[in-house]
Amino acid sequence: MLSIRNLSKTYANGVQALCGVSLEIPRGMFGLLGPNGAGKSTLMRTLATLQEADDGEITLGEGSDRIDVLRQKEEVQKILGYLPQEFGVYPRISAETLLDHFAVLKGIGNSRERKEVVQALLHQTNLWEVRKRRLGTFSGGMRQRFGIAQALLGNPRLLIVDEPTAGLDPQERNRFLNLLSEIGENVVVILSTHIVEDVSDLCTRMAILAEGQVLATGSPQEVIAGLHGTLWEKAIDKHELADYQGRYEVISSRLFAGRPLLHVWSATPPGNGFAPVAPDLEDVYFHTLRRAGSAAAQAA
Repeated sequence: MLSIRNLSKTYANGVQALCGVSLEIPRGMFGLLGPNGAGKSTLMRTLATLQEADDGEITLGEGSDRIDVLRQKEEVQKILGYLPQEFGVYPRISAETLLDHFAVLKGIGNSRERKEVVQALLHQTNLWEVRKRRLGTFSGGMRQRFGIAQALLGNPRLLIVDEPTAGLDPQERNRFLNLLSEIGENVVVILSTHIVEDVSDLCTRMAILAEGQVLATGSPQEVIAGLHGTLWEKAIDKHELADYQGRYEVISSRLFAGRPLLHVWSATPPGNGFAPVAPDLEDVYFHTLRRAGSAAAQAA
């Protein structure tokens, strides 16, 4: 279990990236969902011991295995795997050579043990057949899988991946998510993303973060259930969009067969041709962000 309590961070320019963030994250896949600028990367870097928090507490484990993440950085680094949003590689070096180098840096000094670990990780991430190729020739998905391979060195208890599927084609995305799912059976994996599908497809627990604050938390099924019976759908003409946005609480609008298809929130049937529709996690996400934005505007 990873426990985050009242974590806050304000940068020197006055931007408050985290404001009293508290989360309980069990073993398995945990999705941290939020727009760009929500504070996700700040939280990930803090968990990865790459920056300091102003206030709060983070602990990993229980009893005699309990680690104070903010104060025992060296202990955290021994059991941490981290794939940042921007992951650079040496383009002229082969995957096998660079992974071996990372293994040395991780403290795996015995050459036989290191060879076994590197080979196992290349097989696990489906990179064995291309292990001799230079990393500069890898596709985006292959580079991400190599990033996971280096993050898994040392059998981490905590794995952090920040925006891992951004820019991947559908096939590479599915391959990468399947790999994460296998890993998440045994360790705490935090998936930080703004892509709703990644969380709904993969995570058993999740939180929505915006403006440095936790807006919702639970399982995807639990947060979706909160919208049951309150979501309505209607296709309209393009010239009607502004009028409907002024009259209804429009959660989302997307084009379907060339016409805007609206999802609106209403506790009672809105009439006017709207039909009930089953919510999904994207509806929850947009609804949560819209409500938070409205509350912030009223407070200002």
